[in-house]
Amino acid sequence: MTPRQLLEEATTTLEANGVESARHDAEMLLSHVTGIARSMLALTARPNPLQLTAFRDLVTARASRIPLQHLLGSAAFRHVDLEVGPGVFVPRAETELLAGWAIDAARNSGPAPVVVDLCTGSGAIALSIVQECPSARVHAVELDERAFGWALRNLDGTGVDLRLGDAADAFGDLNGTVDVVVANPPYIPLDAWESVAPEVRDHDPALALWSGHDGLDAIRAIEATAQRLLKPGGVVGVEHADAQGESAPAIFSEAADGRWSEVRDHEDLAGRPRYVTAVKRA
Repeated sequence: MTPRQLLEEATTTLEANGVESARHDAEMLLSHVTGIARSMLALTARPNPLQLTAFRDLVTARASRIPLQHLLGSAAFRHVDLEVGPGVFVPRAETELLAGWAIDAARNSGPAPVVVDLCTGSGAIALSIVQECPSARVHAVELDERAFGWALRNLDGTGVDLRLGDAADAFGDLNGTVDVVVANPPYIPLDAWESVAPEVRDHDPALALWSGHDGLDAIRAIEATAQRLLKPGGVVGVEHADAQGESAPAIFSEAADGRWSEVRDHEDLAGRPRYVTAVKRA
């Protein structure tokens, strides 16, 4: 069987099992087992019997809706690769925009900005910030112990202050000293179970997904934590679901004492509401 036929067979299997990115995933898996770049597979891939067996096993696993990144053992995010697997939320491409906002905000906050990443998960945002803004002093917190283990691996040697704990009461020692707070918290309503893809629903940790009846409980906690941590003029950015383009910003614009200014929502590359930012008033 030629590489092209192998990929077509795998693509058909994945499509039949509801995998939307079937061809892409088939190519990624074949590249993974052969060590050959995706662009060269059709020309040069000649898997040996062991590689062929491994490839077909991986296709079967992907057809069962195990996340591609779990099978590969890594996920690309901006300019870094993160180790991921069971027990940690797989970083998504849309979150790269929020990370980019946080990096720009840190760069504009002076020579040694203090940045806090709440609900860090795999450490994707924290790692991107420390890589792209080396002058930043980055702190991160994660509640889930298994996810915390993955963050430890990804942030090892970076200088990030990583802590195990709840974002709601984390970093009391930093109160009033932080320039940038960024968070990709859980934001899926509890009653949205059936609408969530199996890769997410069955494999991402529950603590990274569900957040009360309206999906906003964690964002409410993030708002209070950001108000506590930020210095006057500091900024916060929080990711939310596309259906929360009005309700998530309202948490900031309607907060007590009018404590936030410049509350605005931002779209992702598909034009969907994706994250809210705000400035702490003096």
